[in-house]
Amino acid sequence: MKDMNMTSETTLSNLGLDPAALSGGSLKVTSPIDGRVLAELNEMGAGEMDAVIARAKAAFKAWRTVPAPRRGELVRLLGEELRAAKDDLGALVSWEAGKITSEGLGEVQEMIDICDFAVGQSRQLYGLTIASERPGHRMMETWHPIGPVGVISAFNFPVAVWCWNTALALVCGNPVIWKPSEKTPLTALACAKIFERALARFEDAPADLLQVLVGGADLGKALVESEDVPVISATGSTRMGRAVAPIVAARFGKCILELGGNNAMIVGPSADLEMAVRAIVFSAVGTAGQRCTTLRRLIVHNSIKGDLVARLKKAYAGLPIGNPLEDGTLIGPLVDEASGNAMSNALKSAEAEGGVVFGGNRVTENVPEGGVYMQPAIVEMPGQSATVKTETFAPILYVMGYDAFGDALEIQNDVPQGLSSCVFTLNMREAEQFLSAAGSDCGIANVNIGPSGAEIGGAFGGEKETGGGRESGSDAWKGYMRRQTNTVNYSDELPLAQGVKFDI
Repeated sequence: MKDMNMTSETTLSNLGLDPAALSGGSLKVTSPIDGRVLAELNEMGAGEMDAVIARAKAAFKAWRTVPAPRRGELVRLLGEELRAAKDDLGALVSWEAGKITSEGLGEVQEMIDICDFAVGQSRQLYGLTIASERPGHRMMETWHPIGPVGVISAFNFPVAVWCWNTALALVCGNPVIWKPSEKTPLTALACAKIFERALARFEDAPADLLQVLVGGADLGKALVESEDVPVISATGSTRMGRAVAPIVAARFGKCILELGGNNAMIVGPSADLEMAVRAIVFSAVGTAGQRCTTLRRLIVHNSIKGDLVARLKKAYAGLPIGNPLEDGTLIGPLVDEASGNAMSNALKSAEAEGGVVFGGNRVTENVPEGGVYMQPAIVEMPGQSATVKTETFAPILYVMGYDAFGDALEIQNDVPQGLSSCVFTLNMREAEQFLSAAGSDCGIANVNIGPSGAEIGGAFGGEKETGGGRESGSDAWKGYMRRQTNTVNYSDELPLAQGVKFDI
């Protein structure tokens, strides 16, 4: 097996991090791969937040006056630096988050892609021209920078989600304050170093456009409570969102929430089963089931359910589980022991509710010691129980049958979460019904493609307990700006709207 120590110091140095300086602090950063300590970092206290925000406000005053296409040039340079650092940063993502090598590299590619998107967006921060009811008047809307943006990110996508927010926030004229997960702060520090390289080439950017905060929940709470941070983008559990949203709402701030997902695939009788199996396996076990878009519920027409489950069990039986740094590995570790216990407890609950479990055991052979490696599980359920409706961040796939397509839609939508969804069918009516107003109630709805692995060109996010936020593509940039309606009177009269008369 590959030894991280053989290359880690070189990789950290390449990313601008001094390995000798990553020790002696109170925050121990461990690798899910084998539990080894990667770093011991100094933590920032919540009392330092006032100074952080003061620096961000100063940066905002300077950055908001820079033309948006010029701001886009900084993001273009960031994309170039990410390209140069892709291999090293991808490796660090794998070490710190436990992802297989291709997924670590893919996450960095996602950062590069959103930078490219944001550069183009910097020349299209458009408003509307609106017809005025008053003669000699022009009405329009404009979009302006809003202020410091707080980003709270989760361990499972330690760098991509930050970049989704930061690339757009920067071109929109805002500095960023980033609070990464305590489980993955090393990748955040590496991104800060990469950003510094882009800044050095940009020449005229203000200081403190990006500040990274290493610390615990008290630090995140101080960020969320600050009235000087108008936008909080928070990715994590629904429980976390329930804590963040009321605080931000109470101070009339704006939340971009990306919370839990309990994503389903409906497989109709006309589906291409070979294609569906490939989509199911990646969506259900990729990243060891630790994606918000992981496939967790499979709703299959009863006429093909037995065949599909048999195919899935055969595919699952041959999945290579082990060290994610090894070539050929498809399933790495869960992030920690608590995640492994949560998976085991969910399977016990499902069994108590009548579920039949295939897989789901702890793996101890041919895997690194110190990591939490679990077999992906397939659980045939008699119906959608309380356990099925609860998201467990692990590779558990619950399988249920249906007879009528309308029933399948009801099962899919009858969960608190509303992130991603999909249907496999060659029936045009089923596909169109799924995408209609009476179909999937999720923020993402796909046909003949799994729920996981969204492209950056579309807005990403979901409804209900997923939080309603939108990040990445489409018009998600509007979440990082303030809208202003303008009316210009170019006549020599002063008519009032709605025919109001007020002559003096």
